Amino acid sequence: MPACVTSDKATRSEPVGTLRIAASFPIGLHVIAPFVPRFRAQNPKVAIDLRLSDQRTDLIEEGIDIAIRIGGLPDSRLLPRKLSPYRLCCYASPDYLATKGAPAHPDELQTHETVNLRYQSSGQLFRWPFRIGEREIEIVPQSAIVVDASEAVLSTLAAGAGIGMATSFMGVPWVKRGELVAILAEFAVERHNITAVWPESRRTNPAVRAFLKMLTEAS
Repeated sequence: MPACVTSDKATRSEPVGTLRIAASFPIGLHVIAPFVPRFRAQNPKVAIDLRLSDQRTDLIEEGIDIAIRIGGLPDSRLLPRKLSPYRLCCYASPDYLATKGAPAHPDELQTHETVNLRYQSSGQLFRWPFRIGEREIEIVPQSAIVVDASEAVLSTLAAGAGIGMATSFMGVPWVKRGELVAILAEFAVERHNITAVWPESRRTNPAVRAFLKMLTEAS
């Protein structure tokens, strides 16, 4: 009898079923999607339903098991866990830098071509943060090119359009491929606002717990 009880308990604690994950496009593309195959290799009985949208999702109403978010967490019904920090850094293509040179200080951006992001949710332009000594400043460059998707910023930069700012988890893969170069890195700002959240009702869900454990260790 004890052996049967142990077996039943092990079955109940094994991650199985479908894990529904919500994330914004940048985080989903660059953080979650590359992580999914490793998670599935260790948890083959879990199917992944990854939903990417820049609109805020109501996890409880839509039956989402876990979401990865940037920014504040106004919903007190959700349990949070902070993930690793990232940096906001400027990037440009090697061809652009070979022609125009690299700025040595954020003040010099006004003499360069820049590409900026407009938020779809608010219509506001992204304000570029920089660490100058002990202060953090923000600028909104006079950009001749403005796009409303962060992935498009990087694609445009890689084509030689100028200088833009992006998160390190988005920019690093382009740098590794040699398509972009990080610049003004000594003025980059670090952020600690990527958070995994999940409903209280999913607290004991084995698949949620396994995903959180692996994601925390990997981040």
